[in-house]
Amino acid sequence: MRNRSALHFVVIIGIANFFADFTYEGARGIIGPFLGSLGASAAIVGFVAGLGELMGYGLRSISGYFADKSHRHWAFAFLGYAVNMFAVPALALAGRWPLAASLVVAERAGRGIRKPTVEAMLSYAGRSIGAGWVFGLNEALDQAGATFGPLLMALILYLNGGYRTGFGAASSPAPA
Repeated sequence: MRNRSALHFVVIIGIANFFADFTYEGARGIIGPFLGSLGASAAIVGFVAGLGELMGYGLRSISGYFADKSHRHWAFAFLGYAVNMFAVPALALAGRWPLAASLVVAERAGRGIRKPTVEAMLSYAGRSIGAGWVFGLNEALDQAGATFGPLLMALILYLNGGYRTGFGAASSPAPA
């Protein structure tokens, strides 16, 4: 991979990660109260959060293995991003906690599907332009999204927009 192509790739993936983090990190802080507003108990909220993390981390080794065996890293990345970017805005439409809980778990699963393949592709780009530079640039864009998403969500709630408005707004930057 040539240096210029590698840099373009890293910037594009970084922008995708910015928007993915903008969307799901914006939603993460209000998932518990939202589930509670739909009638879920604190025990259910805790179980859903734990199950989501289990799915997200458990799928990483599985999706990474199958992406390597099939040589379809892009397919796994696109699938993961699509699940990620569909699940959070769909929370705006959830009227009952079981559906909302399923979407929360699906979002974490989407991240588990995409994360190892994206990291593998970034490491390949790092061979051309430097692993530290690739990691730093990608992480900077990723963390910028993780900062601005919750800030937007806080602003929406402050202005009395409500949970559904916040989840709906999370769909606006979604690239998928």
